[in-house]
Amino acid sequence: MQDPKPEQRFETLMQECHEYPREAYAFLFDALDHSVRHVHGIEHYEPILTDDRHHVGAHQLLESVRRYAILEYGCLTSCVFASWGIHDAEDIGKMVYQLIDYQLLGKRDSDRLDDFVGGFGGMTFEDVFAIEPQLEYCQEKDQWTASYRSAS
Repeated sequence: MQDPKPEQRFETLMQECHEYPREAYAFLFDALDHSVRHVHGIEHYEPILTDDRHHVGAHQLLESVRRYAILEYGCLTSCVFASWGIHDAEDIGKMVYQLIDYQLLGKRDSDRLDDFVGGFGGMTFEDVFAIEPQLEYCQEKDQWTASYRSAS
Protein backbone atom coordinates (compact mmCIF):
# COMPACT_ATOMS: atom_id res chain seq x y z
CA MET A 1 0.00 0.00 0.00
CA GLN A 2 1.26 3.48 -0.91
CA ASP A 3 1.94 6.06 1.82
CA PRO A 4 -0.77 8.71 1.96
CA LYS A 5 0.09 12.13 0.56
CA PRO A 6 0.60 15.00 3.03
CA GLU A 7 -2.85 16.39 2.16
CA GLN A 8 -4.42 13.05 3.06
CA ARG A 9 -2.47 12.84 6.32
CA PHE A 10 -3.62 16.36 7.18
CA GLU A 11 -7.25 15.48 6.46
CA THR A 12 -6.90 12.43 8.72
CA LEU A 13 -5.51 14.69 11.47
CA MET A 14 -8.48 17.03 11.05
CA GLN A 15 -10.92 14.11 11.32
CA GLU A 16 -9.25 12.57 14.37
CA CYS A 17 -8.12 15.61 16.37
CA HIS A 18 -10.73 18.24 17.15
CA GLU A 19 -8.94 20.39 19.71
CA TYR A 20 -7.77 23.06 17.23
CA PRO A 21 -9.38 24.26 13.99
CA ARG A 22 -7.95 24.03 10.49
CA GLU A 23 -7.18 27.77 10.50
CA ALA A 24 -4.88 27.36 13.49
CA TYR A 25 -2.85 24.70 11.69
CA ALA A 26 -2.73 26.81 8.52
CA PHE A 27 -1.38 29.70 10.58
CA LEU A 28 1.16 27.41 12.26
CA PHE A 29 2.41 26.16 8.88
CA ASP A 30 2.79 29.76 7.70
CA ALA A 31 4.58 30.76 10.92
CA LEU A 32 6.88 27.75 10.62
CA ASP A 33 7.69 28.67 7.02
CA HIS A 34 8.37 32.24 8.17
CA SER A 35 10.59 30.92 10.97
CA VAL A 36 12.64 28.62 8.75
CA ARG A 37 13.15 31.36 6.18
CA HIS A 38 14.18 33.86 8.88
CA VAL A 39 16.46 31.54 10.87
CA HIS A 40 18.16 30.06 7.80
CA GLY A 41 18.29 33.26 5.75
CA ILE A 42 16.18 32.03 2.84
CA GLU A 43 15.19 35.26 1.09
CA HIS A 44 13.84 34.13 -2.28
CA TYR A 45 11.23 31.51 -2.84
CA GLU A 46 12.48 27.97 -2.87
CA PRO A 47 10.77 24.86 -1.58
CA ILE A 48 11.85 24.10 1.97
CA LEU A 49 12.85 20.50 2.44
CA THR A 50 11.82 18.61 5.55
CA ASP A 51 15.36 17.50 6.22
CA ASP A 52 17.40 18.35 9.28
CA ARG A 53 19.21 21.37 7.81
CA HIS A 54 16.04 23.49 7.95
CA HIS A 55 15.21 22.59 11.54
CA VAL A 56 14.09 25.23 14.02
CA GLY A 57 13.83 24.68 17.75
CA ALA A 58 10.83 25.33 19.95
CA HIS A 59 12.02 28.73 21.15
CA GLN A 60 12.82 29.87 17.61
CA LEU A 61 9.42 28.70 16.45
CA LEU A 62 7.61 30.40 19.32
CA GLU A 63 9.36 33.69 18.63
CA SER A 64 8.45 33.39 14.97
CA VAL A 65 4.84 32.59 15.91
CA ARG A 66 4.81 35.75 18.04
CA ARG A 67 6.25 37.96 15.30
CA TYR A 68 4.18 36.45 12.50
CA ALA A 69 0.95 36.63 14.54
CA ILE A 70 1.52 40.32 15.28
CA LEU A 71 2.27 40.93 11.60
CA GLU A 72 -0.92 39.09 10.57
CA TYR A 73 -3.36 40.01 13.34
CA GLY A 74 -1.86 42.99 15.17
CA CYS A 75 -3.65 43.95 18.35
CA LEU A 76 -6.22 41.18 17.83
CA THR A 77 -3.69 38.35 18.07
CA SER A 78 -4.64 37.10 21.52
CA CYS A 79 -8.34 37.20 20.56
CA VAL A 80 -7.69 35.21 17.38
CA PHE A 81 -5.64 32.63 19.28
CA ALA A 82 -8.31 32.36 21.99
CA SER A 83 -10.96 31.74 19.32
CA TRP A 84 -8.81 28.84 18.09
CA GLY A 85 -8.40 27.41 21.61
CA ILE A 86 -4.73 28.39 21.77
CA HIS A 87 -4.00 29.88 25.18
CA ASP A 88 -0.30 29.30 25.76
CA ALA A 89 2.94 27.99 24.27
CA GLU A 90 2.01 24.46 25.30
CA ASP A 91 -0.98 24.57 22.91
CA ILE A 92 1.39 25.45 20.08
CA GLY A 93 3.62 22.56 21.15
CA LYS A 94 0.65 20.16 21.12
CA MET A 95 -0.18 21.24 17.57
CA VAL A 96 3.44 20.81 16.46
CA TYR A 97 3.58 17.31 17.92
CA GLN A 98 0.27 16.36 16.33
CA LEU A 99 1.78 17.41 12.99
CA ILE A 100 4.84 15.30 13.81
CA ASP A 101 2.66 12.32 14.77
CA TYR A 102 0.90 12.54 11.38
CA GLN A 103 4.26 12.82 9.59
CA LEU A 104 3.61 16.37 8.44
CA LEU A 105 6.65 17.74 10.29
CA GLY A 106 9.92 16.21 11.29
CA LYS A 107 11.85 16.44 14.53
CA ARG A 108 15.26 15.76 15.95
CA ASP A 109 15.82 13.11 18.61
CA SER A 110 16.61 15.91 21.07
CA ASP A 111 13.25 17.69 20.48
CA ARG A 112 10.65 17.29 23.22
CA LEU A 113 7.11 18.52 23.78
CA ASP A 114 8.40 19.89 27.08
CA ASP A 115 10.51 22.37 25.07
CA PHE A 116 7.31 24.41 24.71
CA VAL A 117 6.46 24.44 28.44
CA GLY A 118 6.93 27.93 29.84
CA GLY A 119 7.63 29.29 26.39
CA PHE A 120 7.67 33.06 26.05
CA GLY A 121 9.48 33.19 29.39
CA GLY A 122 6.40 32.02 31.23
CA MET A 123 4.45 35.11 30.12
CA THR A 124 0.74 34.77 29.38
CA PHE A 125 -0.48 35.31 25.83
CA GLU A 126 -2.12 38.52 26.97
CA ASP A 127 1.33 39.80 28.01
CA VAL A 128 3.16 38.39 24.99
CA PHE A 129 0.71 40.00 22.59
CA ALA A 130 0.11 43.21 24.55
CA ILE A 131 1.10 45.64 21.82
CA GLU A 132 0.19 49.17 20.91
CA PRO A 133 -0.16 50.38 17.37
CA GLN A 134 2.01 53.23 16.20
CA LEU A 135 0.77 55.14 13.18
CA GLU A 136 3.05 57.38 11.18
CA TYR A 137 2.14 59.60 8.28
CA CYS A 138 4.60 60.17 5.42
CA GLN A 139 3.77 63.40 3.58
CA GLU A 140 6.01 62.62 0.60
CA LYS A 141 4.15 59.38 -0.09
CA ASP A 142 0.81 60.61 1.29
CA GLN A 143 0.32 57.39 3.21
CA TRP A 144 0.10 56.02 6.71
CA THR A 145 2.21 53.15 7.98
CA ALA A 146 1.41 51.05 11.01
CA SER A 147 3.82 49.30 13.31
CA TYR A 148 3.56 47.90 16.80
CA ARG A 149 5.51 48.21 20.00
CA SER A 150 5.29 46.26 23.21
CA ALA A 151 2.79 47.72 25.64
CA SER A 152 4.71 46.40 28.64
